[in-house]
Amino acid sequence: MSEKSQVLATEIVFRRADQTDASAIVALVNSAYRGDSSRAGWTTEADILGGQRTDFDEIAQQINEAGSEFLLSLRDGEVIGSVHLLRQDACTAYLGMLVIKPGLQGQGLGSRLLDKAERFLKNKWSVSCLQMQVITLRDELIAFYERRGFKRTGEFKPFPENEPRFGLPKVAGLKFEVLEKML
Repeated sequence: MSEKSQVLATEIVFRRADQTDASAIVALVNSAYRGDSSRAGWTTEADILGGQRTDFDEIAQQINEAGSEFLLSLRDGEVIGSVHLLRQDACTAYLGMLVIKPGLQGQGLGSRLLDKAERFLKNKWSVSCLQMQVITLRDELIAFYERRGFKRTGEFKPFPENEPRFGLPKVAGLKFEVLEKML
């Protein structure tokens, strides 16, 4: 049985992350966004960014931070999906690092994790607005989020080009577009 058909036959468990999950989250996020392993999925940024996407210190800090949560998808105890949620204010939260293990992408697992995240934000934080940033060159990713109800705001932010802990640009002029969804 292939890994893809196996995941469909196995129960997926969702839970909030704690410090013991930090290393697994780092490995998953970096494998989904950067390097050759990311090419097994469609979320790769390997052609536009090198280096890492995150590191242990960043994830550990975010897990401990008030108003910050990681939600996980697990199959047989293995972390196969992760999403970071950060409270911005009483009404707004930020969503980042939504990832599914590269070999398991394209099966609806990302949509399921996003649904869980949205329910968490509405039920636990009473948030009505969800924001995120996507690199403007990532047309297929922007289209995915638009299908999930996000709208393009027309607001752009520069990519942190002088912060190698978030990646090393391979193309000039990278920037983010802010997307928003009312919950």
